[in-house]
Amino acid sequence: MIDLADFAAVIFDMDGLVLDTESTYIKAWQQTAEGMGFELGDDFGQAISGLQHADVERLMLAHCGADFDLAAFNQLSASHWRANVEKDGIAVKAGFAQLLNIIKQQALPFALATNSPKINAHECLALAGLKDLFPLIVTCDDVQHGKPAPDIYLHTAACLQADIKQCLVIEDSPTGVAAAVNAGAFCVYVPSTFSIDAQAAKQSNWVVNDLVELALAVSRA
Repeated sequence: MIDLADFAAVIFDMDGLVLDTESTYIKAWQQTAEGMGFELGDDFGQAISGLQHADVERLMLAHCGADFDLAAFNQLSASHWRANVEKDGIAVKAGFAQLLNIIKQQALPFALATNSPKINAHECLALAGLKDLFPLIVTCDDVQHGKPAPDIYLHTAACLQADIKQCLVIEDSPTGVAAAVNAGAFCVYVPSTFSIDAQAAKQSNWVVNDLVELALAVSRA
């Protein structure tokens, strides 16, 4: 059980946690890779969950070979992604609205902290209908080192004027969990996009299946 009264602020990850964006990226990457004669399985999607773009590119080269045309891949996958989201939109993860309502009712400060670049984060939020929802959005552009380094969460806590040790961080990826734990935050791991990662589960303070379960838990506290 988690009592929100024990925390000074709540910090959300974005991709795969608030928004179902990771599935849209992976679909576009798989479409593009297939057209270029390669296959990216779901296990690859799980391996890159929460990583910055440069780290994704590094793993792409390791997977597809050093001579893989990253420039062409990036251009084509971006086109596939835009076509897909313009057609289908970006879904907000189930339980987020209920959880945020509870946080607002308790007048807790909240923020978004994402490994995505600022332009991508704002575009995805707009496509999902959450353009003006978060009073504070911190991205990889705002810090020197992205997740799993603690910088993003330390910077977000400082902007909220909150002690990071009194912040509740909600994450869905092993990369994000590591960042939160490295920062010293209380971390809830919500592996709702991919199967649970044993190391992330061990590192985190609490594990729930999805935001629906988390909203129910905090409402009962």
